[in-house]
Amino acid sequence: MKKLSCLAVLAVLLCASAPRLRAQETVSIDANAPTTPLPHFWEQMFGSGHAILSLRSAWRSDLRAVKSVTDFRYVRFHGILDDEVGAFTRDEHGNPVYNWSQVDEIYDGLRKNGIRPLVEISFMPTQLAFNPLDLHSFWYHPDVSPPRDWDEWDAFMKAFAQHLVDRYGINEVSQWYFEVWNEPNIDFWGGVPRQASYFELYAHTARDLKSVSPRLRVGGPATAAASWVPAFLKYVSDNHVPIDFVSTHGYADDTVENLFHNDNPVPEDDRVCAAIAKVRGQIDASALPHLPLFWTEWNVQGADDSRDTIFVGPAVANTIRECQGKVNEMSFWTFSDVFQEGGPIPTPFEGDFGLRAQGGIDKPSYYGFALLHRLGTERLPAASDNVIATKTADGNLAVAVWDLVDPGSPGWGENGPPAGPAKTMTLEFRGVPANARVTIATVDREHGNVLPKYRAMGSPVDPTMIQVKELNEETALPAPTVKHLTNGRLTLTLTPDALDLITVEK
Repeated sequence: MKKLSCLAVLAVLLCASAPRLRAQETVSIDANAPTTPLPHFWEQMFGSGHAILSLRSAWRSDLRAVKSVTDFRYVRFHGILDDEVGAFTRDEHGNPVYNWSQVDEIYDGLRKNGIRPLVEISFMPTQLAFNPLDLHSFWYHPDVSPPRDWDEWDAFMKAFAQHLVDRYGINEVSQWYFEVWNEPNIDFWGGVPRQASYFELYAHTARDLKSVSPRLRVGGPATAAASWVPAFLKYVSDNHVPIDFVSTHGYADDTVENLFHNDNPVPEDDRVCAAIAKVRGQIDASALPHLPLFWTEWNVQGADDSRDTIFVGPAVANTIRECQGKVNEMSFWTFSDVFQEGGPIPTPFEGDFGLRAQGGIDKPSYYGFALLHRLGTERLPAASDNVIATKTADGNLAVAVWDLVDPGSPGWGENGPPAGPAKTMTLEFRGVPANARVTIATVDREHGNVLPKYRAMGSPVDPTMIQVKELNEETALPAPTVKHLTNGRLTLTLTPDALDLITVEK
């Protein structure tokens, strides 16, 4: 009797230590089904803070690191015209003086690292500003005033564009993008009335750029919260103003009222793509329905410092699943925590936007993007909100599978989501060998998750280079697990916010 009691206790302990199964799902994937194109619109463009940061070695190191695991091609940042860059000043007689030395150093650095700019035309040089004291509250205090003299602005823009063409060649610069300003519908623009004065700025700037070469690509309105697009498109159409793309912004934790101007509930995980669908519909209904859509700022919801956790990977995967076919490019804000909107970031892991934390520490989001980079460019049908199935160029299958659990869920703590309960996912494959070789790469609480290791290290405010190296080595993803299908089936156990990338060899 005593022996049976011990066995019973042991069984209870084993059950308590094993992950409880929260849900089960079976998804069928036919390798021979018709596909739809899946361009990698989520990883070709990233945002950054302001232009002068690009001269820092840490910024460039982060850029190279992110490029090494993604298809990073374009970067967008504020402030190429800010006083700290020094492009516009005046001589002792009040005449404009152009100085492109730091502009060149900024763009030379990008090109040497294989990146092109999405040139955000911002902000106003104070000596050209209508109101030199119209300074934004950001730590570096950019001037958001309109120009005091449109003729001087036009000459400045033409000289800027001509210099870029002279230095880099029109064949190169015609592959860049020029976006007029940043979020003029809020406090980044001091023109009055706000919308009409921005439209005037856009018209002047677009015509200035096109006067240098019609091959330069220009767009806007670069608004916050998916605003102004119908009015902007009507304005440029009615006034025959050049435009090559529409750009706007929206974040998962923007309010429904700001994004949609109503109070109809939309879950935060779905808001970005719902806003994209709204704007895509506005473009389609306009007089310029052919225009591409660039979502030049976005990120997942940031409650509970979730942007430092494994939540980002499945949240981005869900966004890819929902947004495919509705948007041409999405610029994740940002690729690096080398960032200064509120001043230099004082310590790693405060929930900031980037894929790498202060000192070059790889966040779980860095590894999540690395896994999603391995998806193919042809998408296969998969009847699930938790799966993206694709074909790769070599004929294999690449399948992303995840379990999205939102911040604030029961058990969410300082290291992110809880360890369980777990979810089981069974994938049933057709059109591949029944015992096909499979590899599985994972980002979850145990893989690619730096927060527990950073806290075990004592949460250093200023990690040394040795500590950063140690953290990155400890969190680097191991070689994928190798398995084989069993009668065409693969069963996975996913803990909350786990992201798996599965390859099936044909």
